Amino acid sequence: MDKSCYFFFALICLVVLFPAFVLASYCGPIIADDNDRLRFALNLEFLEAEFFLFGAHGEGIDSIEPTFAGGGPPPIGAQKANLDPVSHQIIEEFGYQEIGHLRAIIKTVGKFPRPLYDLSPQNFARVIDKAFGYKLVPPFNPYQNTINYILASYIIPYMGLVGYVGTIQELVSPTTKELAASLLGVEAGQDAVIRALLYERAYEQVRPYNITVAEFTNKISYLRNELAMCGIKDEGIIVPSQLGAEQRTKSNVLSADANSLSYARTPPEILRILYGTGSEYKPGGFLPNGGNGNVAQSFLPRV
Repeated sequence: MDKSCYFFFALICLVVLFPAFVLASYCGPIIADDNDRLRFALNLEFLEAEFFLFGAHGEGIDSIEPTFAGGGPPPIGAQKANLDPVSHQIIEEFGYQEIGHLRAIIKTVGKFPRPLYDLSPQNFARVIDKAFGYKLVPPFNPYQNTINYILASYIIPYMGLVGYVGTIQELVSPTTKELAASLLGVEAGQDAVIRALLYERAYEQVRPYNITVAEFTNKISYLRNELAMCGIKDEGIIVPSQLGAEQRTKSNVLSADANSLSYARTPPEILRILYGTGSEYKPGGFLPNGGNGNVAQSFLPRV
């Protein structure tokens, strides 16, 4: 093959692959109004409410505020978790807090139907397997015991936290800004509680895998960074000192940047993680049919 053929082949590859790469790794702001930006958060709030309520009680939103679901389908595979008494109280409180978040958002900017969520043990096992790069045996089951459930919870509220940080920066209305800030406060609190519970057991082995709690958090955080493709915005509970607060600590109970400020993520970054595909255009993972609302739906093919 002569040089002209090589050049032509390279040009074709660039034309075909470059647009997909750019779209998949876009890290800038999106175009949306305040209402759509805040409604996007419902995709995470529904997820958290269902996971925490089912974990504590074995039943979700439909048993407490069924109108909030807007006719959307119940989650796949959600179960009551085998929690110790203290963890049960914490998770129960988180679940009720998420109901309040849903009410506040719906009252302010309206709602859309609850999307279909996959909260099955099999889906969580797929996430953990992807984080480690191999299949754990037996498969990871978030509902089996307290530590598994708290590790699974580590996956979720942090997404709400960084999502609200990113959203507030783009909001215009004082009303939506105030609401987003209030929601952020509780999401940050939930994430801090979960991280503190895990930090207390950082060097314990997660049975039967002989893998420490800290390593689980590091692998999960690395996976989220890899899927979102917009740099390091997620860190485990034990980090190298250069990533610790003022580069003086390896503890990382609160994940934050070099100035101890919260990281921010955009809706496309969040969808890449929730879908587990690394693409806001390809649903899967926790949202097998994709997210709802104008923002999430704008990335999906028109039917």
